Amino acid sequence: MAQIILSINAGSSSVKVSVYKANGKSEDPTQLAEAQVEGLTAPPAKLKYERGDEKVKGKELDGIKTQEDAFRFILDQLTKDEGLPELNHIEDIKFTCHRVVHGGDYPRSQIIDEDTYHHIETLSDLAPLHNAPALTIVHAVTSLLPNATNIAYFDSSFHSTIPPHIHTYPIDQVIAKRNQLRKYGFHGISYTFIVHAVSAYLSKPTSTLNIIALHLGSGASACVIKGGKSLDTSMGLTPLAGLPGATRSGSIDPSLIFHFTHDAGMPSRSSSKHMHITTAEEILNKNSGWKSLTGTTDFGLISASDKPECQLAFFILVDRILNYVGSYYLKLGGEVDALVFAGGIGERGARLRSEVVGRARCLGFELDEGRNEEPGDGVVTDVGREGARHRTLICRTDEQLEMARGVTEESERFEGGEIAG
Repeated sequence: MAQIILSINAGSSSVKVSVYKANGKSEDPTQLAEAQVEGLTAPPAKLKYERGDEKVKGKELDGIKTQEDAFRFILDQLTKDEGLPELNHIEDIKFTCHRVVHGGDYPRSQIIDEDTYHHIETLSDLAPLHNAPALTIVHAVTSLLPNATNIAYFDSSFHSTIPPHIHTYPIDQVIAKRNQLRKYGFHGISYTFIVHAVSAYLSKPTSTLNIIALHLGSGASACVIKGGKSLDTSMGLTPLAGLPGATRSGSIDPSLIFHFTHDAGMPSRSSSKHMHITTAEEILNKNSGWKSLTGTTDFGLISASDKPECQLAFFILVDRILNYVGSYYLKLGGEVDALVFAGGIGERGARLRSEVVGRARCLGFELDEGRNEEPGDGVVTDVGREGARHRTLICRTDEQLEMARGVTEESERFEGGEIAG
């Protein structure tokens, strides 16, 4: 029987599961199906499901309120789909891999045993909006799929190569080390995929690849990658630092929140036994960003609008991105293979790319406007002008595939057996 891998991505309001068939270590796994339940915090929840030509989009679901509810529903959907015989027997699910945002000092993926689980739980204080949903799914998988090996893939692991003078905050180091207060960085699973994809596209070894990568979505970050490894990134101790997002403020004066509300340190209304968050964390993570400026989290609508508040939000993001492109260019000493746009906004935001690259022209980046407007469907596409000093690329990043690929490449490291091939 085929060995099956589930790639699971649990967010605060959604659960996404991709099903892959392992093809051995020498080949990427093949995607068989993908299911996503969205809107857990804004019911009714909705299902998106794709398997071959079978597509379901926006089907409303009753009674699905939590991440565990959503995962149980998705697993039921997958195992009862007659067009997916590979999952008719759930014992054929060999591995489940979980995207975990904060892994602290873990430099690579880990099998989730009791120690790993409690370590991730401890780190939930550093990422209360992100680690808690992942742990909810891990707990559900353990009971529903007892034969599967659970593996955690950490968004922070890719950034374990950031040197001390960059990841250290200038605060009392006794307290900093005791409380694990340092820059960690996130979106690392996406950046790992970007490194592999761009390296292959440019026919250049990852060990010599120098890029400035922008993962731009509802959560947005920038990363400077030198020799295929993270040198610096915009996010910090938590995903809040750096670029603004759909509901995140990004970096601000740390004192601002205390002038915004005197209840900053009080528990928020969203605080629970699983997710301990303060009023400050709720405001800056959930009630800021371009939603607070425009009333919408849809950056496509913002980009297309001429309303003053939308123009303001658009150019705030352009400005903050330029701050990182310029400083990261200096960190690479001008030895840059490409500026890479990824994530939903990075892939679809032609106007944003045009504004950013136009303002970075002095560094040697230039767009081909025709290709920028219609870049095509490749995993990596070049939208730069012919003859420009540096390349400008779009990468269709795939965190689900990157986790499944990691399982097949390192199967012998994980207890429970090696993938044949």
